[in-house]
Amino acid sequence: MQPKILGIIPARYASTRFPAKALVNILGKPMIQRVYEQASKASRLLELWVATDDPRIEEAVNNFGGKVVMTSKEHGSGTERCAEAVKNIGLDVDYVINIQGDEPFIKPEQIDELASLLDGETQIASMVSAVEDYETLYAPSEMKVVLNNMGYALYFSREPIPHVRGKHKNEWLDHHTFYKHVAIYAYRRDVLAHIVTLAPTDLEISESLEQLRWMQNGYAIKIGITKHKNLSIDTPEDLERALKTMV
Repeated sequence: MQPKILGIIPARYASTRFPAKALVNILGKPMIQRVYEQASKASRLLELWVATDDPRIEEAVNNFGGKVVMTSKEHGSGTERCAEAVKNIGLDVDYVINIQGDEPFIKPEQIDELASLLDGETQIASMVSAVEDYETLYAPSEMKVVLNNMGYALYFSREPIPHVRGKHKNEWLDHHTFYKHVAIYAYRRDVLAHIVTLAPTDLEISESLEQLRWMQNGYAIKIGITKHKNLSIDTPEDLERALKTMV
């Protein structure tokens, strides 16, 4: 029997690098609407909700007919917001998929690919795609991931991992397949409730990556490999680049 999966789009108003980006206009629609419309095309979600901390985002979602739930302004991550949202929504579900609120071009196939990893035993799951250029490989904003032979994450880092010994850094892509993280997560409901109670760990603090906290506490992250490319909107410059691809 397929698990019951709730899709949640955490969206806060006070983004540090791009305030109010959830409401930025993208060719006539607020970004949160574009994320919602794309995610709603996925076939494996029981329901899809936006979880926000701001009445302006709540109003925008209501205006386009989406489902929205209010959550605390105190959350430090989308994971924490998802944990509160699933309790407030009150649906009987097995898994929660966290869909980033700055992914207006997310492919519904990606969500379904992630959902296919959820078998009841899977604790946490996420996605990666192959790194194709050196700018991505060395960008600290792009999380790199190494996997074991069973398809689980061994480590996440902002640095290129692994190190290709004996080769110049501009030759590394010729000698190894590197993977970058695609920022979409699935959590088994009981696991989600627990990981948000964990204290930050030294690895998480060092890399500023919350998934290292989960791994240091013994949780396994199952990884799917996708060929779909993502275009996140993290800054006004990202938006300018995205708009050029749409016109």
